[in-house]
Amino acid sequence: MTGGREGRLSLILVVPIGLATLAAVLFGETIFSAAQLRQGFMDPSSGPAEVLWAVRAPRAVTALMVGAALGLSGAVMQGLLRNPLADPGVLGVSALAALGAAAAIVLGWAAWPGAVEIAALAGAGLAGGVLVMFSARVRSPEALILFGVAVSSFAGAATALIFNLSPSPIATAEVMNWLLGSVQNRSWVDVAWVTPAVLIAAGLAAFAAPGLRMLSLGEETARTSGLPIARLRLVALLATAVAAGAAVAVAGVIGFVGLAAPHLVRAAVRGDPARLLLPSALAGGLMLVAADLLARLTPTDQELKLGVFTALVGAPLFALIAWRAAREWRL
Repeated sequence: MTGGREGRLSLILVVPIGLATLAAVLFGETIFSAAQLRQGFMDPSSGPAEVLWAVRAPRAVTALMVGAALGLSGAVMQGLLRNPLADPGVLGVSALAALGAAAAIVLGWAAWPGAVEIAALAGAGLAGGVLVMFSARVRSPEALILFGVAVSSFAGAATALIFNLSPSPIATAEVMNWLLGSVQNRSWVDVAWVTPAVLIAAGLAAFAAPGLRMLSLGEETARTSGLPIARLRLVALLATAVAAGAAVAVAGVIGFVGLAAPHLVRAAVRGDPARLLLPSALAGGLMLVAADLLARLTPTDQELKLGVFTALVGAPLFALIAWRAAREWRL
């Protein structure tokens, strides 16, 4: 997953990521003076230190890891499907993960630590398993996209059914609040949940990278390359399921990051899907840390949900990408 151009780009991205994360720790609804900030850094038992390191820092790191998971899964999807408009939601992984979490909340499992996260990961794992079985029989990326749309539609309908049959308006409100997507009130426990999943997904994506590069040359070329394309395709699907499932499990449904992050860095790696993976993960992390900071600092009576904020910004970007793609197809 590393290379000359990719490595330079990744190093360049590390600087704004560090600055954005630092800003996310220093700034928030509560404004600290220079003396209070100094106290927060020097005295771990002080009030400012509690806000900085027990509230803001884990929230910022959670946003970073969730964004990295979404950016990585988006890059894998776009390479696997050879479609610049693909993102983790295309194949229904995010939708089934959300369904699992919603069911856990309505059933009252949220009182058990980690139950909602496990349910979301189980939903993502189910989606990954179904997609792996389907892709083993059908190799066409178009058919896989259509199947993923069907899975996503089914999961969305099932989630709506949960809303309809929910016995408690409080549980319904909790599900809705969770589905809007947020890293608010996240702790270091949430960081510990999502970080290993991102590392596992990154390892799987690195293993699948040669196959993604060959697939960009066409299905026939990939088949004659000598690489185990079918196996690499399955590994890529697993990487997407793990990354997207972990992101949904920790932060709820956050759209458009997986779509936009690869496009921000694609030109720098000349469209190579193998070299796109690490920069996309870093760009996704940067996007979500910055978006969460802006959502916190936006002067509203209630803090904007992160999923809502990214959708407001991402929807016009999606339209722009679709418009540019349509112009290229006409040419």
